[in-house]
Amino acid sequence: MLGAKRLGLMGELPPEKVTARFLDWTGWRSRPHRAQDLISAATHLGFGAAAGAVFAAVELRSRPPGPALPSGILFGAAVWLISYQGWIPALEIMPPPHRDRPGRAPSMFAAHLVYGAVLGALVARFSGAPRHG
Repeated sequence: MLGAKRLGLMGELPPEKVTARFLDWTGWRSRPHRAQDLISAATHLGFGAAAGAVFAAVELRSRPPGPALPSGILFGAAVWLISYQGWIPALEIMPPPHRDRPGRAPSMFAAHLVYGAVLGALVARFSGAPRHG
């Protein structure tokens, strides 16, 4: 995400936009930028960890266990789809990808594929599941 932002593809990062909207909804409008950045990083990390825990629980309970790396990539794509074509536009935080700024949707999709691949590799590494599909 940061690389895409440096290339001018992102504008404000989606986790920052989500955090700003939720903080506005709580009524905390006059806030230090640094505080918002820290909250954004913490909530994005927490969301990713919680989603990763769900993935790991499902992956480890599947019989027979599938290859974790391809499953992780599919999971990352599903998180992107549910978020960026689902609840984020539904809550009017950001437009759906086809109406968003050029470059942001493919950058975020790629970032979620990387997230899923890393998640799948970690589950495979620590569970003994196959690493490659």
